[in-house]
Amino acid sequence: MLTTLDGLRLPEWITEAVTSSLPGISTFAAGLENDFDAVTAGLTTGWNSGPVEGAVNRIKMLKRQMFGRAGFPLLRKRVLLA
Repeated sequence: MLTTLDGLRLPEWITEAVTSSLPGISTFAAGLENDFDAVTAGLTTGWNSGPVEGAVNRIKMLKRQMFGRAGFPLLRKRVLLA
């Protein structure tokens, strides 16, 4: 469903997952039902936040590399110059 953006199969998957004997999967599927419209929209549209997540991940990596070494001014320089 994730790679083909086939969110219309989601109700079928949720019923199979809830009836399975795997406790983690069944509770996850039950949680999906609480926000069903948003999950279906996420599985059917081509929009994603990949580029934004990549930028956030890079900034967090830079911050972790510098932990305890310097303050915000150095972090700002590294982010803006990179």
